Amino acid sequence: MRRLACLSLLSTLAICPVTAAAGDTGWRDTVRQFAAEHFRHPAWGYSHSVRDYELAKKLAAADRVALDDDVLFAAAYLHDMAAFAPWDREKEGIDHADEGARVVETVLGSSGFPPAKLDAVRAAIRTHMFNRKPVGPEAVYLHDADALDWLGAIGVARVMALVDPNGGDPDGPKAVRMLEANLARVPDGVVSPAGRKMLPALRQELQDFLAHLRRETDAYRTL
Repeated sequence: MRRLACLSLLSTLAICPVTAAAGDTGWRDTVRQFAAEHFRHPAWGYSHSVRDYELAKKLAAADRVALDDDVLFAAAYLHDMAAFAPWDREKEGIDHADEGARVVETVLGSSGFPPAKLDAVRAAIRTHMFNRKPVGPEAVYLHDADALDWLGAIGVARVMALVDPNGGDPDGPKAVRMLEANLARVPDGVVSPAGRKMLPALRQELQDFLAHLRRETDAYRTL
């Protein structure tokens, strides 16, 4: 039902290529530099933001859905802001997506970003995780790009980069369980037609990796 509702939303969106909004774009350099400086993490750092932005544009173009590129750029580069100190409040029980939506204006407010578009950025950040329901074109395609980045070879690279080399948390077996969980849970969260078309290949890449790893480690016992 959730997927059908999202697809119904997509069917009402304008049909045309992705276009950048006119006007001053100096704020983009500010946002890009801020993200590159502050978001350093092998799984959800700056490079992940860049991939999300580029993939979201490709998915929307494939579906011939118009996006406001100002909104998408800002949301893609800043969506994981609250996964990093000093904005991280996960220990207080506040999800990074909700906190990121709340604090994103601290970056965009003084950057020259169009104030009228802030609410759309907040909405896209708030629903970027695969288990949330995006509303609006920029939110939909950021959400799907972020979900797909947990699958395939890049999904393996991201999770394995989290493994503690000193045997702490997570260790290798726990990382495998994370990959298996992504394989089981993430695909159902993808809602766009173009995103769902990408699923079979990415899912197969991850399945193949796990099958090979299982065989080469005695069903993970020697991992």
